[in-house]
Amino acid sequence: MTAFIRSALGCLAVTLLLVGQAVTAQDSRAPAAEAPPVESASSTGDRVPVPPAPEPVDRAELQAAIDRGVQFLLQSQNRDGSWGSANKITDIYAPVPGSHHAFRAAVTGLCVAALVETGGDSAEVRQALERGEAWLLENLEGVRRADATALYNVWAHIYAIEGLTQLLTRAPDDAGRQERIRKLIEHQIEMLQRYASVDGGWGYYDFRAGTQRPASDSISFTNAAGLVVLHRAQAAGIDVPARLVQRAVAATQRQRKPDFSYLYGEYLKMQPMHPINRPAGSLGRSQACNLALRWWGDDKVTDQVLRDWLNRLVARNLWLDLARKTTIPHESHAMVAGYFFYFGHYYGGLCIAELPPAERPFYQDHLAQILMRLQEPDGSWWDFRLWNYHQQYGTAFALLTLKQCVK
Repeated sequence: MTAFIRSALGCLAVTLLLVGQAVTAQDSRAPAAEAPPVESASSTGDRVPVPPAPEPVDRAELQAAIDRGVQFLLQSQNRDGSWGSANKITDIYAPVPGSHHAFRAAVTGLCVAALVETGGDSAEVRQALERGEAWLLENLEGVRRADATALYNVWAHIYAIEGLTQLLTRAPDDAGRQERIRKLIEHQIEMLQRYASVDGGWGYYDFRAGTQRPASDSISFTNAAGLVVLHRAQAAGIDVPARLVQRAVAATQRQRKPDFSYLYGEYLKMQPMHPINRPAGSLGRSQACNLALRWWGDDKVTDQVLRDWLNRLVARNLWLDLARKTTIPHESHAMVAGYFFYFGHYYGGLCIAELPPAERPFYQDHLAQILMRLQEPDGSWWDFRLWNYHQQYGTAFALLTLKQCVK
């Protein structure tokens, strides 16, 4: 027995030595980990991690990252003024050609919004925006669902409105141009009415009946993105149908759990503890859903709720990062999909702006540090390979987020 114990202790010593060497090697490749976050009680009594104070972000370095991202968008714009293409293979269900019409329109709207927000007023940026605007004016009215099952066009209508409302801020004295853009925004709102689910809100698949009015369940984060841009349109003086908003708000509220996690979609309402519906699985959705409901008057989304989910976004960022650049949707832990990474951070950035000014730098520095270290050598950001749209939409989301991090 004594010999056995000595042998076991010897094996343990060797194991500890090897583990120590592995940790040392890993430490030589990566910066030291931050101290574990502390916890505080959330607005609902749950324990929520609170990240430690971040190092202040250098303003010049932040601007340099933004400038590199802007250059990527300028260099990746298509000759016809759009962004993105289907010239790379991705194994995602997408009936052609309608799915790609929708993807390209959505990505173009996002890239236009990012350049308006972060591109400055150089001649190169002005030219890119003029070409992007011309493409949207010429092509958006023709975007429809690909077939009875695939409604990716709702993303096109949503992010077209995002880009077009930003374009309204440029050349405000050009009445003719303003009128053309406003009419196109109104058309996109009509499309959101046409393709809204029978239960309110929007889904991007309908595998039920294939009816003229989609029978699909709404998806929480699609609803949130739609409600955010409808609020922007209303703020720009464009009429937004109250019933469209009310039904989308109600559909999103039905998917909200007491801790402000949100179901992935209403079809999962009988599985509230499914991994994708728990806080880790909701980490890329809750910021968008909270923001959308708050903007449309839901007083349950308090400042403390926003803090709780910004704290989670920072302290538990690894849940999203583990999924970043995975190739199959929902293959990661908690069934997180790669495409939630930059989406979640963008709406997190908008949540920061809702907090009192004195509280914003804490989250601005954290989000800036997260994104700046993930910028690719070519200036882009991306989280999920989607034909040739991923770098463009990832970069647009990242730029729009970093804009919120500028103090």
